Formats: sequence, structure tokens, C-alpha cells
Amino acid sequence: MRIDVWSDVVCPWCYIGKRRLEAALAESGDTATVVWHSFQLDPSSTNDDPRDLATRLGEKYGRGREWGLQANAQVTEVAAEDGLEYHLDQAKPVNTVDAHRLLHLALHLAEAGEVPADTQGRLKERLLKAYFTDGLPVGDHATLLELATEAGIPAEKARAVLDGTEYADDVAADQAQAVAYGANGVPFFVIDEKYGVSGAQPVEVFQEALRRANADRKPVTLITAPGATTDGDAACGPDGCPI
Repeated sequence: MRIDVWSDVVCPWCYIGKRRLEAALAESGDTATVVWHSFQLDPSSTNDDPRDLATRLGEKYGRGREWGLQANAQVTEVAAEDGLEYHLDQAKPVNTVDAHRLLHLALHLAEAGEVPADTQGRLKERLLKAYFTDGLPVGDHATLLELATEAGIPAEKARAVLDGTEYADDVAADQAQAVAYGANGVPFFVIDEKYGVSGAQPVEVFQEALRRANADRKPVTLITAPGATTDGDAACGPDGCPI
């Protein structure tokens, strides 16, 4: 089973959705390859905004800082129910394009067999924890280099990506693909390129999506002629063709 996930590393519901997907997989016993795709909530964000998160949220939605504080408190409470510790008062302003470029690097290295298969997932987890729990500036190159190496990416490869623009086109392509799928926000999950889950839905919703995906993957029922066997009569296989 393959699960493609579009999310941002500064999206509070994306971290919650990740935990709920993991819980559903653990309870179902399913094995899945999870691929993390880029989605920037605000590509215009900078790494040097002096405002705190509550102020930025309040101004973005035209509701003031008090509303931003309440919104942060509510999502922090929800996150705690899923075992996550949020410190949104410490969250640093950030543009996430470089974090996403490193996630693409991690995927590329894993597919090439240069790092373990779970490296992208470990980097995704570390980036989320760094922003929401540790209050680290995940747009800062020095911080990103440290987080990437913690996740198992060779420092020289991470540094080369950060020093250039490699994978920027992949980040943009991911964003375009999400729009093509009809994603109005993130997190957005696609299971086996067929079943979509939008948002950090309850664990039960993920379990139902997994159940449906598994049902679609049942073995084909073979129809044969009377008296024929089902072990390859009139068919060619790796060892040749019976006559």
C-alpha cells in the first residue's frame, strides 16, 4: 500500500493528521509506504517576521491577536489528545520552501538506496517537532542542516541543496498536483492513488479508507474452462510456455 501525503511543516493540523494516520496503520496492522509531498500554506512568508504567531494569525484572518491566541490554545489542546506537545508561543516565522526541498532530497536518496527507506519520514517528523515543540527556526539553513543530518542525510548533500535551488521545481509540482487532486487545504492524503482523505480526520476515517483500499486489492477470482487447472494451462510463465 502506498500513501501520498501533502502537508506543510508549519501546519498544526498536518502534525495531528500524521499521528492519526499512524494510529490507524498501527491498529489495522497494514504496512504502507508513505511519501511526503510539499504544500506551502504561505509561500510569501519570510524568516524574519518580528510578529509572534498569534499576531500573524489574527492579522491574516482579520480577527486580532486575541483570536489568534485562542486559536493556538484550541489546536494545542487537540494536539495533546493525540500525544503531541505544542509550544506555539515559541513558534518562529518561516518560509518552508527549503525544508520541503530537503524532504525531496531525502526521498531521492532513499529511492537511490543511499539512505534508509524511512529517511524522508524521519526528516518530516523532525521538522514538525522542531517547529511545534522545540521552537526552532526551520527556515534557517544552519538549523535545517542540523535537522537533516539528525535524520540521516549526509551533511554535504544537504548543504549542497541548501546552497542552491535544487528541488524547487519539485516543490512547485507537488503544490500543483495537490490542486489537481482538488485539495483545498492540507493535510491531504491519497491512498493507492484512489482514496482521498482531506484534513486531520478522526482515526476511524483513516481506518475506513485503509479498509476500502485493502478490499480493492483482493486477489482476482479466476474463471476456467471445465476440467482445466488454474496453475497456468495455456499461459507462459518465467520458466517458459507449456505445450
